Order: sequence, then structure tokens, then C-alpha cells
Amino acid sequence: MIPRITATLAALACSSAVSAATFMDVDWASAACAAWNSTPALTNELGGAAWAANDAGRGFKIIQLYRSKCGAASRVELEISNQDGKAHCARGGAVKHSTLDPKVDYLMYASDEDWACMGQGSFGCGAMGAMMTGKLKFQGPKAEAMGVIGPFDSFLLLAGKVPGDTSSCPK
Repeated sequence: MIPRITATLAALACSSAVSAATFMDVDWASAACAAWNSTPALTNELGGAAWAANDAGRGFKIIQLYRSKCGAASRVELEISNQDGKAHCARGGAVKHSTLDPKVDYLMYASDEDWACMGQGSFGCGAMGAMMTGKLKFQGPKAEAMGVIGPFDSFLLLAGKVPGDTSSCPK
């Protein structure tokens, strides 16, 4: 009986390790998209004219993310659309939009340590602090982002809510 329990526990441990997403890989981005959709501060406060409707007439905005140590080639993206006045994450995963519109889209990257700080909401690591101190490298419409700084804080907290392993870079 004991060997069977040990074998079962070992199998569970292996399956858990295999299923853990690498931080900011395509699986992590998919999970971050789902987390976005279950966060009212993002869906409600960024919906409509507040943010999501500014999409250059394409029907979506793009947020691309990566970890500094892994480089820009490891970017993932979230595609956000304005649906019924709510900011809905339609897709999270591999980059499908190689060209970003700097008037409506965002590119963000940081060190693993700074992503962890932002994900915990630690002092100085909220949206304003992260942008002002350079912890979060940011390209995109800064004035628009500053106008929705509260929900942007909620977005950065996704880095801490969606688990991911930082021991390796996305493949």
C-alpha cells in the first residue's frame, strides 16, 4: 500500500511541475487574460470611452509584456476589446500583432524582481511608482495610462495573481 501511495504522490508532483507555466509564457498570458476578465476594476473601469474604446477603429487594443532578462523576443500579448462597455480580454498568448500602434497599444517590461514587486503591490511598486522610478519600462499612450492609473494598478497586480515560474525564460 505504501509504495502505491508514494508512486501516486510522485506522479502528482511531476504533473504539477509540468503544468506550471513559466512566468510570461503563452500559457501564463492565457491565464492572465482569464484573470483580467474576472477583475471588475479592469473590466468595468477600463470599459467604454474610459480606455478600451480607444482602439484606432480596429476593435481591440494590445498589451505586450516581457521579462527584461528574457528579451523582447519572449513577448506575449493580451488583446483587449470593448464589449458592451466593458474591457474584455479576448485573447492572451503568443504575439500576433508585430506592429503596435503607439497611440492605443502598450509594451511593458521589467526585471523579475520588479514584476514581483508590482505583483505584490508593494510600496513604490504601484503603477505610478513603477513608471516614475523606471521599474516598469513602458511604451504607449502615457497620458491615457495616467488617466486610468487606479485600474492600471489592478493590471500590475496580475503579475502576482497569476502564478509563474521565473527559473527559466519562455520558449
